[in-house]
Amino acid sequence: MTTATAQKTFHDFTVKDINGDAYALSQLKGKKVLVVNTASKCGLTPQYEGLQALYEQYGGDDFIIIGFPANNFMKQEPGSNEEIASFCSVNYGVTFPMMSKISVKGKEQHELYKWLTSKKENGLADSKVTWNFQKYMIDEEGNLVGHFSPQTKPEHDKLVQWIVE
Repeated sequence: MTTATAQKTFHDFTVKDINGDAYALSQLKGKKVLVVNTASKCGLTPQYEGLQALYEQYGGDDFIIIGFPANNFMKQEPGSNEEIASFCSVNYGVTFPMMSKISVKGKEQHELYKWLTSKKENGLADSKVTWNFQKYMIDEEGNLVGHFSPQTKPEHDKLVQWIVE
């Protein structure tokens, strides 16, 4: 007799923040979370400005953005965690939480991104991280509820609608 294991949720993961400290995603229970893989030398890097504006307008008790720097696409995030933190702060005034640099695809893919991109693990859908600034939506219970392509701007109507609904 086998017992079914409960589906893992976003809240079951612990990651490292940009300073290298453990960051339990369980602390985000009750909030919608927008997970974004970021890069500082990409044509989409100006999306940091839109993400920060979104965070300033909606961030708080009900919504948060988490950035995951990744160097998976044309080596567009070559910096160290310290350099990334400085870049985000100086150039875009980023105040939403930034995590340590990870890999979002391939052999070194971080376990959180394995969960985000595998229907077997997340229970919703398979997806592929196609470029920097892909956006994954997590509901208040830690379930993946969808994603937006890298080209979808943070201020897109459907993204804002999801935050406020």
